[in-house]
Amino acid sequence: MTGAAAGPAAVRREFTRIHGRAPDGVWAAPGRVNLIGEHTDYNDGFALPMALPQTTVLAARRREDGLLRLHSARGDGTVTELAVADLVPSAVAGWARYPAGVVWALRDRGLPVGGADVHLDSTVPVGAGLSSSAALECAVAVAYDELYGLRLPRPELARVAQYAENAFAGVPCGVMDQMASVCCAEGAALHLDSRSLEVRHVPFDLTGHGLRLLVLDTGVAHDLADGAYAALRAGCERAAGLLGLPALRDLAEAELPGALAELPDGLAPLVRHVVTENARVGRAVAALTAGEPEALGPLLTAGHASLRDDYRVSCPETDLAVAAAVAAGALGARMTGGGFGGSVIALVPAEAAGSVARAVADAFAAAGFGAPAVLEAVPSAGARRVG
Repeated sequence: MTGAAAGPAAVRREFTRIHGRAPDGVWAAPGRVNLIGEHTDYNDGFALPMALPQTTVLAARRREDGLLRLHSARGDGTVTELAVADLVPSAVAGWARYPAGVVWALRDRGLPVGGADVHLDSTVPVGAGLSSSAALECAVAVAYDELYGLRLPRPELARVAQYAENAFAGVPCGVMDQMASVCCAEGAALHLDSRSLEVRHVPFDLTGHGLRLLVLDTGVAHDLADGAYAALRAGCERAAGLLGLPALRDLAEAELPGALAELPDGLAPLVRHVVTENARVGRAVAALTAGEPEALGPLLTAGHASLRDDYRVSCPETDLAVAAAVAAGALGARMTGGGFGGSVIALVPAEAAGSVARAVADAFAAAGFGAPAVLEAVPSAGARRVG
């Protein structure tokens, strides 16, 4: 994994070299890790993400000719040129579909936006379950909001970015990733109500409590557009319909046993995960509010067991990373993100961080897996202008 993102000055210089003139501004949007609350957002539930220091940094300049010209430092060196008026879902391939989708989504809402020159760089790892796509979408959203004087509320920018990923890129994700990218604050986790989009910043002081949060990238890339994610979401929606509920968020934990008895065997585990995961979010928020972040540990591990056994979105690499981290002294660990690969987070005493990381690497080597990459998750700021 890479470190801090390319600085705004470097991105500005590269924009000028590529596009032949200076940008109107530079913006950044972070990736995220989700502490707890996985696969709850598309069930109108609760989540507790935090932003990462790793960001997508984007320089942009407004154009008046209706052209969107996109260049990525991580791409093949070419500039992708698109006519904004011709943007339609499924018409753009590769990474460019994410920024193009945001412009399309803004226009689909009837907002008066046109073209732009864009250059971007990013250190949010792709395929690691850290929301690299949301970081890209949200960087474009905040840039366009300022370039075209839209003045949209932050939750609305998140909705635009989510709509772009759903309708343009074809990934039926919930809104948690985008809300985290635009709304998180430094030093805090974001308690998100995915139905109302109400948020609360919950202080998350790792250093003051002698803790570190490690992100262990298993190297198993996930692809949420491959159909498995959509099938899970459809199953949850079907279960809610059978129970006569607007969404699974409306099923209380105390009502779970009776509800499970009414459902087909294939749907009951999905419902059990969503309901118990919402409850774990509530317990996690209570622990942080009480100044007891170490109490998150057992909740993380229980959340992983639920994702592994009920939701079935883990894989051998994430399961091994969790088991090895906990055996080596982590207070708790779980996969983070949509699943099918990606990363594991481990809450560890600061003095044990190195030994936990080594233990996971040793376990991977013994299993014949590639070495996991490691970074430290530090609660960071959401999307913003940086130059």
